[in-house]
Amino acid sequence: MHTEKTESKLSHLKCEPCRGGVDPMKPDEVEPYMKQLDPGWQVVDTQKIVRTFGFADFAGALAFTNRVGELAEHQGHHPDIHLSWGKVTVELWTHKIGGLHLNDFILAAMIDRL
Repeated sequence: MHTEKTESKLSHLKCEPCRGGVDPMKPDEVEPYMKQLDPGWQVVDTQKIVRTFGFADFAGALAFTNRVGELAEHQGHHPDIHLSWGKVTVELWTHKIGGLHLNDFILAAMIDRL
């Protein structure tokens, strides 16, 4: 079950709308932000960050999924969320630029606090 909470300065920021036209972060730009997140987050193909959260049952995973969805809607930045029995996998990247943006790390830090 997910119980650890990580506090990050990123979690106090707000996602800003990304209109495209900017380059995704390069790997060396990603590293300082990864250090501010829970170590469960992993960079995949230098284009997204992914974390799987474990729960004791489906109901707990579903409740967490709904909280992530509410947070994402409030921030205007929407992850891919994969729900299954006892686990939720969250994938973050900025679709408009095809890679990572500061918003992805902000939302990840906020999810870490749930």
